[in-house]
Amino acid sequence: MPENTTITPLVPTTPQAVMDVFGHLRAASVADSEFAGELVVAGPRMPELIVDVVERIVVPVTTVGERTAEPCDESFVLDALGRVFVTALGAWATAGPDTAEPLARTALHLIAQLLVEDHEDLADVLEHLDTVALHQAIQAHPAPATR
Repeated sequence: MPENTTITPLVPTTPQAVMDVFGHLRAASVADSEFAGELVVAGPRMPELIVDVVERIVVPVTTVGERTAEPCDESFVLDALGRVFVTALGAWATAGPDTAEPLARTALHLIAQLLVEDHEDLADVLEHLDTVALHQAIQAHPAPATR
């Protein structure tokens, strides 16, 4: 995964939602449609959660910001395309839980194209993204103190 990749926290996503969405993405990555389908039934918000993951990847990669030393026309086009892409996926997600599988395939293709480097595979990158997102979700939603 490129070192300059930043992952905006998946907050206020709960730890359970993070585990569900990355479980769905892993199932879709190995074509386990039965398990992925069970996750959709268990969590009808799955399409929305998948779009949330995609947004946290696309926006930092495409947004014109501090890492763009001298923005040019292409910088702003990439920024606009990133936002249009996320908006289109968000609109698609509103069609219902049946969109989870094609959204997952789209997200996996995006992750493979943007984040997987030659010495890695998709499973490694998904595991890293899952770990970071789960850590952020746990920090945002700590477990209640026990007595």
